[in-house]
Amino acid sequence: MQTRPHLDILLCAPRGFCAGVDRAIQIVELALEKYGAPVYVRHAIVHNKYVVDGLRDKGAVFVEELDEIPDTEAPVVFSAHGVPKSVPADAKTRNMFFLDATCPLVSKVHVEAQRHFAEGHEIVLIGHKGHPEVVGTMGQLPPGAISLVETVADAMAFTPKNPDTLAFVTQTTLSVDDTREIVTALQVRFPAINGPHKEDICYATTNRQEAIKSVAPEVDAMIVVGSPNSSNSLRLVEVAERSGCKRAMLVDRASDIDWSRFEGIKRLGVSAGASAPEQLVDEVIEAFAQRYDIRVEARVTARENIAFNIPRELRSMEVQSAR
Repeated sequence: MQTRPHLDILLCAPRGFCAGVDRAIQIVELALEKYGAPVYVRHAIVHNKYVVDGLRDKGAVFVEELDEIPDTEAPVVFSAHGVPKSVPADAKTRNMFFLDATCPLVSKVHVEAQRHFAEGHEIVLIGHKGHPEVVGTMGQLPPGAISLVETVADAMAFTPKNPDTLAFVTQTTLSVDDTREIVTALQVRFPAINGPHKEDICYATTNRQEAIKSVAPEVDAMIVVGSPNSSNSLRLVEVAERSGCKRAMLVDRASDIDWSRFEGIKRLGVSAGASAPEQLVDEVIEAFAQRYDIRVEARVTARENIAFNIPRELRSMEVQSAR
């Protein structure tokens, strides 16, 4: 009988679901429990195919815009990424019953942008064009009030109306290191620029990137479990590569693993984006256990104990589910 090669797996922690993702999924599940199917969800509730497919199987109906929803008394949930102000306004005009699953840390960025605008600042948003979180943040204010900066080159080319009345906010799921470089470029050019009281990149993004940085230099390959439309998952792959692991790859689940890329490895790092459930991590580890004699070691770089309240309309359901 052929012996399987040995493989050490370094399991990054923290990984996987953050408090905002957990809350958003819970809102859809509790709404389905309380009101029955269908529950309409504007945009993917979180950027993970497995999660979205699972909720669809339970009766969630995913749409990109409200005009795809018929006149209905069924609940409509706004995704964790946040929405422009025009969306709830439109929902109210149509007398829709809506539940807002926007992550509270994204809502914090919305409030900051509104505060800067009220104080007469011209606002720079550091983020990725077209990402729903960026669309939502820019949609908090009138057109033209926020300028998007994606790179250091953008920051160097940006021309404000008045360099003395500038402020910046950021998308919550960016690379910490990239964002630092962009902020530094803006601060060098515009020393009077106002920043957030507390960093906008969320705790979960930061913690998952730090865990990857700890593990990446020690492994031959790295797997990040997450969907290709997940910004924070894509950033984890980039962080792994920059931290010394050249064979870093994103997989939605175990069936997506390209085994040819893992030939000859002795040490593997495993992490998961903030929207990827733990059962998919377990699935990946089990797939390696079928091919290797594995030893799993957790590498813990931070502890997380954050939880966010769900909307008032669903709190009685939350108590029943906990019983």
